[in-house]
Amino acid sequence: MKSRHDTLGTAALLLLILIAWEVAGQLRLVADGTLPALSAILTRLFAERSDYWPHILATLETSGLGFIIGNLIAVAAALVFCLWPIGERLLRGVNIAAFAVPPIAIVPVLVIALDGDVARITLAALLVYFPTMTATLAGLREVDPRSLDLVSAYGGGKLKALLLVRLRAAVPAIMSGFQVAAPAAVLGAILAEFGSGARWGLGTFLLGSLGRGEPDRLWGIGLAATAIAGVGYGLAALAAQWTTGRNRAVTIAPPPSESTSPQVERWRRSLLTLIAVLLPFLFWQMLLLAGDLSPIIAKTPLGVLDYLFFSNASPSAQSRLLQALSETIPITIGGMFIGLAVAFLLALLSFATPVVMRALLPFALVTQTMPLVALTPLAVLIFGRGITVTLVITISVTFFAAFVLLAQGFALIPRPAFDLVDAYGASTLQKLRLIAIPASRKWLFVAARLAMPKALLGVMIAEWLATGKGLGNLLNQSRGYLDYGMIWTVAVVSVLVAIALYQLTYTAERLTER
Repeated sequence: MKSRHDTLGTAALLLLILIAWEVAGQLRLVADGTLPALSAILTRLFAERSDYWPHILATLETSGLGFIIGNLIAVAAALVFCLWPIGERLLRGVNIAAFAVPPIAIVPVLVIALDGDVARITLAALLVYFPTMTATLAGLREVDPRSLDLVSAYGGGKLKALLLVRLRAAVPAIMSGFQVAAPAAVLGAILAEFGSGARWGLGTFLLGSLGRGEPDRLWGIGLAATAIAGVGYGLAALAAQWTTGRNRAVTIAPPPSESTSPQVERWRRSLLTLIAVLLPFLFWQMLLLAGDLSPIIAKTPLGVLDYLFFSNASPSAQSRLLQALSETIPITIGGMFIGLAVAFLLALLSFATPVVMRALLPFALVTQTMPLVALTPLAVLIFGRGITVTLVITISVTFFAAFVLLAQGFALIPRPAFDLVDAYGASTLQKLRLIAIPASRKWLFVAARLAMPKALLGVMIAEWLATGKGLGNLLNQSRGYLDYGMIWTVAVVSVLVAIALYQLTYTAERLTER
């Protein structure tokens, strides 16, 4: 009966939100019609349905293949990193670089280097890889140590423990990664279509519609993208619900003990950090050699260094880059913290009031899957071209992935942990304060590491399309001038910024464990 009441309550709240949307659109209450009535959007979409299908099928194919390929690589990488932790530390720079490099910077290079749909599939897989790998690795490491002890007592090694205990325990975390990956794959495919000149795809359809000044069509394209991502998200959510059992162990795995002296450990960490920083540049050089690209377009690491420090254009390049960084970094950090706060509050809401959260989730999914290149012009009409629109775009691409992971972390709290406070008649707020919030610390740091590259991406896209400031605008200007040295410099600097923020979060997590 309770489940039925919850379903009815969710449906009623969802209906009220849709009615409010319709009224606001009919009365042109939002920026003089920038938010059209839902009926107008759906009517336009239905009337043009024959135009949509080729584009939907093209995006569905590329995003679907990117989703599958990216997730397979991500899960396999997480398994390897769990068995070989040093591998994760060595490849940390490569992992973050693969996710943090701005798609708008690498799309032209991918189109030149790769044939056909491969460029679009590659970008979708890149955006999928990091969220799923991060969530899977966290799930593999958060297991009941008593189960590992049992496997060890019967003569099982690390591989047996991985297959019999860790992998099974990590299934809910893997499913949460898939939930984040579904919208990410669609976003990657559309961004690649937008910049690749492909004939079919929602990104191509969007590109041809931007100049027409028709918000109902832009929202229709966004809803079509949301529908594709929603199917993937819904399937992953159902799988996550099915695999998240009610009986879980209460014991929390203790931090690993250090078997080496502090001085040796410090040198070891310093060496691993140095290698992690250098490996992305080695991979970069190897990929360029394998692709046999023109040095005019594809700059090597040494080529970027020469452009930034030793060429005649170096003083001007350094000045422009420093100015752009001073505009981008503060708002990236601010947007990330606000996005994490929104995600944390929504996760608490999903724990305390599931009815409200289920009603709001479809709209949260729209903000995640609505193509940023379509959402940004609409946001400009509503919020203007100042810092507000940048924060809105940044929060919209940051909070959803963090929310999914935090909500999954709350769901994985062992039910027996609540038995004691329930016996004393604890309220929902007391359960949150005493059990849920302290238990979510690990997942909060995982969400923060996932949010930082997305925050930087959101800021750069807003700067590129709306504000005319920061790294995003510098990248846009450089593309117009065919200044490939600056294009590659912005890409490298953005990756280094993301890695630095990632490392700060990792360090903060280690400090809180002491």
